[in-house]
Amino acid sequence: MGAPPAPFSASRPPAPWAAPSLPFPQPFRFLRAARSAEEAAAAAAAADAEMEALPSWAPAVAFTLLPNAGSIWGSRIVKKELPTWYESLEKPSWRPPNWVFPPVWGALYSSMGYGSYLVWRELGGFNEKSLVPLGLYAGNLALNWSWVPIFFGKHQTGWGLVTILLTTGAATATTTVWYHVNKTAAYLMYPYLAWLTFASVLNYRIWKDNRDKKHL
Repeated sequence: MGAPPAPFSASRPPAPWAAPSLPFPQPFRFLRAARSAEEAAAAAAAADAEMEALPSWAPAVAFTLLPNAGSIWGSRIVKKELPTWYESLEKPSWRPPNWVFPPVWGALYSSMGYGSYLVWRELGGFNEKSLVPLGLYAGNLALNWSWVPIFFGKHQTGWGLVTILLTTGAATATTTVWYHVNKTAAYLMYPYLAWLTFASVLNYRIWKDNRDKKHL
């Protein structure tokens, strides 16, 4: 008799007619990716819908009114110190009457506020491109708002002069940068720069004529 057949081995090569072994696809992974893409698209569509729902004039109004926000707080300090401390100071004869300052500042704040809106719109909102133009503008606003508490609140005419000079420098830098973004926005800063120059001269004269007095 011949030798018995060899026992079956798992390592035996597959029959030539057997189908090749292929990796089994993972449908759930693709489904999760598709669902994530759909959710991202839905979120983007919702954001676009919210932007479309926002009135087109709302950002312009918000930017225009923003600079006036600081003057609301400062006006309380001015109202308190104007009839007492400020009236006791020696002032040049060419100083405008007190009633001129509120409407002038209101117009200047609104003008540069609308200019900031033009820059924001031109650069596509708050992003890397708008960091420097709007950052300089924010620094200018912070310096501007700090002048009233220093000059009127603390009776520091000297430091008030330093503050207004720094404000003028920041406003000049802002205007220069804005000119390369939106010329109209830069032009809207020109009256503000002219008034800051005048206010700096007035601040200097008040400091110079009253520096020997107490609390100045």
